[in-house]
Amino acid sequence: MIEARAETIGSLIRPEYLIEARQRGTEMAAAEDRAVSDAIRLQENAGLEIITDGEMRRLSFQSQMTEAISGFGQWDLDAFLWGEWMDGDGAALNRPRPANMGVIGKLKARRFLSAHEYKFLAANTSGTPKITLPSPTLFANFYDPELTGAAYPFLENLIADVTGILIDEVRELARLGARYIQIDAPHYPLLLQPKTAAFYEGLGWNSSEWLALSIEADNAVMDAAPEICFALHLCRGNSQGRWLAEGGYEDIAAQIFGRTRAARLLLEYDDARSGEFAPLAQVPADKWVTLGLISTKQPELENLDMLCRRIDAASHYVPLERLAISPACGFSPSVLAGGLRPSDQAAKLRLLTAVADKVWG
Repeated sequence: MIEARAETIGSLIRPEYLIEARQRGTEMAAAEDRAVSDAIRLQENAGLEIITDGEMRRLSFQSQMTEAISGFGQWDLDAFLWGEWMDGDGAALNRPRPANMGVIGKLKARRFLSAHEYKFLAANTSGTPKITLPSPTLFANFYDPELTGAAYPFLENLIADVTGILIDEVRELARLGARYIQIDAPHYPLLLQPKTAAFYEGLGWNSSEWLALSIEADNAVMDAAPEICFALHLCRGNSQGRWLAEGGYEDIAAQIFGRTRAARLLLEYDDARSGEFAPLAQVPADKWVTLGLISTKQPELENLDMLCRRIDAASHYVPLERLAISPACGFSPSVLAGGLRPSDQAAKLRLLTAVADKVWG
């Protein structure tokens, strides 16, 4: 079990020099190495024990799959950003699903997804390296019966191959010495949104069946390396300060909390969209909960005492010794800039460790 009291989720704001290198398409490797090194120093200087590479080498938090695996057809950043995004004022930004988005052939690995990320990160930090991987069923978004049917007649056939790819990835990360892996599953809370639930139902699955299939796939990935501590991250989306869904965990808590084999649950709780702490009563006694109390959408710095009070409130459902704190989501889940400046991000990372020190000592 990883017992750190404070951690980031994964992504950090991309520096300008990295964005410029990506736009030029030149000197990318050197820019990425520099950006990861800067991200490591940022987290270590904030006092964090768990260190990510900021996902600096990725177009999106889940794009290492489509970059490393052939068969996805043509895709770009829009493949990871479609949906109805809402801002804090309730204004909607609709990003349509790309018309030709879909798997077009059998998935075949060209390389490992994140092994290269882990090797550089582990070699350059004295902390505990954390690698983030996508939940297998996130890639149901790439299932289109017309484009995909010849290669995968049924959605579960596609999910089985994606799961196998992630199992191979986890085994390689374990061989390299990884101790902590986070599985990102933002699509679970999206089931609380009628439009998103309708998309999955259109593929032939009601919400309960979809969750059962998804958790089974996640668990198969985790079972590939029992020596690794796994976390499951649930959020409601973050893109340039916008979000995709709202609603408490009540309708999905029993199925997810009770059946996942993840040892740590990383749960979004930065504002009223995420509901109350009461569903935490369904967390089994062998799991930790990392409370995502710090916003990565709003630049205002949270009050330390207020965060301590919220942790105390959550401890009525999960004992304090099994709680930790994090931001609600990644600071920059894609290369698109959000509403926070690097100085805002640094302040929030320092706040994480300040809260942890005050609450847990």
